[in-house]
Amino acid sequence: MSSLPAQFGGVTVVTKANVYFDGNVVSHTVLFKDDTKKTLGLIRPGTYHFNTGAPERMEIVAGACRVTLDGATATQDYAAGTFFDVPGQSGFTIAVSAGLCEYICSFLPA
Repeated sequence: MSSLPAQFGGVTVVTKANVYFDGNVVSHTVLFKDDTKKTLGLIRPGTYHFNTGAPERMEIVAGACRVTLDGATATQDYAAGTFFDVPGQSGFTIAVSAGLCEYICSFLPA
């Protein structure tokens, strides 16, 4: 179980949104003083595939999703307060069946 922050202080937010899949996935980049970054976003119902460069941790803030990591056959369900890690140079398929899935994506050291 993840301990999700309610807010981030002392950060810079990039105002231009990251928009994917015709607006069905939207996020904003948050830059921290220690040069780390996260994205905060939401996913509308549907199924979407993402590739990763760096390793990522996806924390689910609200809603729910089903995830299949590249190379895996099993799927896993995630609800608010849970997270999953994705290796770098990999990818994952995320499916939202209803409502919105809100997330924090943290880019982890390689």
